[in-house]
Amino acid sequence: MPHSEITGQAAGLRRLRTPKPVQVIAVTSGKGGVGKTSVSVNLAVGMALDGKRVMLLDGDLGLANVDVMLGLQPSYNLSHVIAGQCSLDDTLIEGPAGVMVVPASSGKRNMAELSGAEHAGLVRAFSDLHRPLDTLIVDTAAGIADSVITFSQASQQVIVVVTSDPQSLTDAYALIKVLSRDHGIYRVHVLANQVHSPREAREIFENLRRVSERFLDITLSSMGFVPHDDWLKRAVRRQCAVVSAYPAAPSAVALRELARVAASWGPPLGARGNLEFFVERLIGSGNAPAGVSA
Repeated sequence: MPHSEITGQAAGLRRLRTPKPVQVIAVTSGKGGVGKTSVSVNLAVGMALDGKRVMLLDGDLGLANVDVMLGLQPSYNLSHVIAGQCSLDDTLIEGPAGVMVVPASSGKRNMAELSGAEHAGLVRAFSDLHRPLDTLIVDTAAGIADSVITFSQASQQVIVVVTSDPQSLTDAYALIKVLSRDHGIYRVHVLANQVHSPREAREIFENLRRVSERFLDITLSSMGFVPHDDWLKRAVRRQCAVVSAYPAAPSAVALRELARVAASWGPPLGARGNLEFFVERLIGSGNAPAGVSA
């Protein structure tokens, strides 16, 4: 058998053994209190209800609350991984609709002050997970901390959650400026949250788009909006996702549709040659960047 044919068959077998590329979406915000974690949780559960295999990473390393929001009681979290007490796989806990949650810690200052190398190490640790997976949603911290930047850079899509609060708009612009000017992120999806009308949502997006595209080299796209809804508050108090607890609620209907929109973005076409979640799956699947052998 010719050497080229043997080589081709070997490459094909490697691709069969390599898990498929993973769609990675960072959900972030310039300001806390805008409902970012609620959006992350409901997008994850919404995708899972549509049959996607979803993992949700609590990327707010020092003030984690995904597990609390879902009423979960993990035995291990990312602080144990950093301390070398367990593997990343050991932290996984199953949430609603089969979503696999990677919990972080709350009230541990050292986790909020990890170095850039430690943040990068967490991203690389995901390469050791070999579970079948379609989407990873990363609920970052708010603001422009190192972890926010690292996790956003390592994702293929970035959603910035914003409300009509002027401080939310100002801080969202500051975050977008840092991402674009200093870290090469030139496309961001904007999600208006807690709005009272479609007109309010359009105004929020247009205000942010005008100033961003005037002063920055970036393209903003409107992802839509989530309406202000007391049913969502009830779901939070019950420690569950509104999309599963109250599926007919206005916020649940909107979030299910947003989950379908996000799922339609699909997995990345190839690795970009920098720090990324699950980068080995991109290279191993044959979707390698120029100059990288699969």
